[in-house]
Amino acid sequence: MIRQMDFQIRPLTPADEPILWEMLYQGLQGPEGKSAPSRHILQQSDFAQYVEGWGRAGDAGFVAHDATDRQLLGAVWFRRPIGDAIPQLAFAVQPGHRKRGIGASLLTQWVRANPQQDLISLKVGPGSPAVRLYERFGFKVAEQSSDAVVMRREM
Repeated sequence: MIRQMDFQIRPLTPADEPILWEMLYQGLQGPEGKSAPSRHILQQSDFAQYVEGWGRAGDAGFVAHDATDRQLLGAVWFRRPIGDAIPQLAFAVQPGHRKRGIGASLLTQWVRANPQQDLISLKVGPGSPAVRLYERFGFKVAEQSSDAVVMRREM
């Protein structure tokens, strides 16, 4: 377990699927003050693919909890794709805990654990703060559309 100043980061396990459903929902929420989508959106295959059946071969990631009360703060997770699809990385921090270094710490752990992973797809808009965060870790925009950014990290 990796200890930060006020939170702890640990590897995800197959038993953490419920945590990932919650983090997926939190990741779909925009800036604070904006209305949240219905939780039914998670049932759409575009979103469910990030979590459904968590724990299969190639699934890996990390979760951050408050060091004192164990409150869920954020997660980063990866699913190895089937076929030639670009690998997808999911990443979310609870809205009330953003911009506190939790996301950067989670991504640091993921990059250290997966140094060979040089290509990922992020399902975020081009103006998302997540793009700037990934750029800090050496990823560069390779392709983008109105709803997704593909980033590549040179090895």
